[in-house]
Amino acid sequence: MLNKKEIKTISQYIKLFPKETQAKLNELRQVIKKSAPQAQEKISYQMPTFYLHGNLVHFAGYKNHIGFYPTPSGIKAFAKELKEYKSSKGAVQFPLDEKLPLVLIKKIVKYRVKENLAKLNKNI
Repeated sequence: MLNKKEIKTISQYIKLFPKETQAKLNELRQVIKKSAPQAQEKISYQMPTFYLHGNLVHFAGYKNHIGFYPTPSGIKAFAKELKEYKSSKGAVQFPLDEKLPLVLIKKIVKYRVKENLAKLNKNI
């Protein structure tokens, strides 16, 4: 079995987890893909990453939760909606025994897309 340092694709990463966790990780991956269809998938910091003119969002699986990393600006912009989840400056934890807040995740990803595109346009 691969260890996290050998992982090259998001599919390989997801296969490291139990079936129930895999289902949630795939659900999260799909909502990110639909919300940012132009973003590229890659592994960065040994985590699944969506990249669009810079890192857009990362996510990761853990024993009891899924970590979602929309950068500090993504957390700050949606602090009110994220208050029921354990979070830090740049991360939020979605418990494995609860449904993923897909509508909220979609909003955060779209916010991050706008943010990265605005930064790109500012630099042109």
